[in-house]
Amino acid sequence: MARVFHWREQIPAIGGRGVDWGFTSARGGLSVGDFAGLNLGGHVGDDPATVESNRALVASTLGVQRDHLLFMSQCHGTDVAVVDGPWQAEPPAVDCLVTTSTDLALAVLVADCTPVLLVDRVAGVAAAVHAGRPGMLKGIVGRAVDAMTDLGARSISGVVGPSVCGRCYEVPEEMRAQAAEISPVAAGISWQGTPAIDVAAGVVDQLRARSVEVQWIRGCSRESEELFSYRRRHRTGRFAGVVRLWDEDTEERV
Repeated sequence: MARVFHWREQIPAIGGRGVDWGFTSARGGLSVGDFAGLNLGGHVGDDPATVESNRALVASTLGVQRDHLLFMSQCHGTDVAVVDGPWQAEPPAVDCLVTTSTDLALAVLVADCTPVLLVDRVAGVAAAVHAGRPGMLKGIVGRAVDAMTDLGARSISGVVGPSVCGRCYEVPEEMRAQAAEISPVAAGISWQGTPAIDVAAGVVDQLRARSVEVQWIRGCSRESEELFSYRRRHRTGRFAGVVRLWDEDTEERV
C-alpha cells in the first residue's frame, strides 16, 4: 500500500500543543475504478464500506479512533462548527471545523478546492477549512480566523494545501473580475490565455491580511496524479487536509 500522505508535518509539543497535519494522497487505499486509491469522499458514488476503510486508515495514521476523525457536510458557505467530540448525528452543513481537543482530528475534503489547516499552538486551537471559489469570495477564511480568536487564538499559523492552479482554472471574465474585487492576486490567466482564477493565491492573501503565518504547499491537483481532481475527471475521489493537536502525553502514544 502506498503512503497515506502527499505532504505531512509533525511538530512536537514544545512551547505549546504539538501538531500533526497534512494532505492525503490519492495513492494507496482500497478504492477501485474511477475512485482508485485513497478516496475519502463518501458522496461521490464509491462503495461506502470501502470509503470507511480508507477513512479508518487515515484515522489510525493520526493516532485517533475512526469516530474521532471528523468530516463535514461541505456546502461552499461560511458557517463554522466548534466541536469537542465525535458526531452524535450526521455531520453539520458547514465549511469549517474548529476544536481545542487533542482527541480529535479534523478533516476537509477536496478535489480542486483549496484545503486550509490552521493552528494556534500556544492557545491550543485548530481548524480545518474548505475554501473553494465561492467560499473564498464569501469570506470563509476570515470566519475561521474569527472563530479561533473567540477561543483564545492570538498567533495563528496555517498550511494551504494543493488545489487547482490558476493556470488550470479557466472561468468567464465576469467571474475573474468578481474574484479580483475580493483579492486582486486571485485574478489569473489560463494556459490558453483566457481568464482564470487562482483560488489558493486569494486564500493565502486573505490569511496574510489577518496576520496568519502561512505555508503554501504548492502543486496543482488537476496536473498531478498524486491528487484527485474534479476538473481532470468529474467522476473521481476526494483527498483530505487533516489536522490534530496533541500534548506531551498524546505524543508518547502516537
